[in-house]
Amino acid sequence: MSKTILVADDKANIRNLVREYLEAEGFRVVIAANGREALYAARHEKPDLILLDIMMPEMSGYDFIKAYRKERETPIILLTAKLDETDKVLGLELGADDYVSKPFGMKELVARINAVLRRASHTASVRENVLTIGDIRLDQESHTVYVSSRPISLTPSEFDLLHILMSAPGRVFSRSELLLKSQGTSFENIERTIDVHIHNLRMKIEPNPSKPAYIETVFGIGYRFRSERRDSVQFP
Repeated sequence: MSKTILVADDKANIRNLVREYLEAEGFRVVIAANGREALYAARHEKPDLILLDIMMPEMSGYDFIKAYRKERETPIILLTAKLDETDKVLGLELGADDYVSKPFGMKELVARINAVLRRASHTASVRENVLTIGDIRLDQESHTVYVSSRPISLTPSEFDLLHILMSAPGRVFSRSELLLKSQGTSFENIERTIDVHIHNLRMKIEPNPSKPAYIETVFGIGYRFRSERRDSVQFP
């Protein structure tokens, strides 16, 4: 069955160009001209992935993410003409999975879409279906994460990063290595993308995100997951 892509952009020429190209690639495409239309379409069409412009009338891409992330964890790729790194990072902090800067090439866009869809469907081979370290339990088969028996909602990118780290506890991963392993291919992404996803992960799984008990920063290199099984950690 074809994957459904929602394209939300206020520029008709961009919507039509992307739709024609993606349909030629075998995708089913739904379009929206602003954030409110996108929210309606996302709720009713339940797309597999959303291409989302940041600057749109009526409801911005940022506001769309804030509203939609309360309902579903559908992968989101930002389409941004803004060159400021802060704007891109803000989108990632809100829950976007990736971004593409305008103007973009259609081949690169399709490659990004396929990479994010692969992460979301978690089809990559894994060594273990269930990983348990301390109070954190990650089930690859059901794509669920529990912390002290509490279900935790993660985006596909967050789940993938947590799985990579928990699969090799104690091992230090550089930011560039985490990008490559999670994206499945090498793009010119800013390494700060990983920092944003790690920050979001810590906010969801750590009892005290300012003093991480699980995901450690190895200064000058990257991150690692604690190798030892810890005693039960009390969450507030």
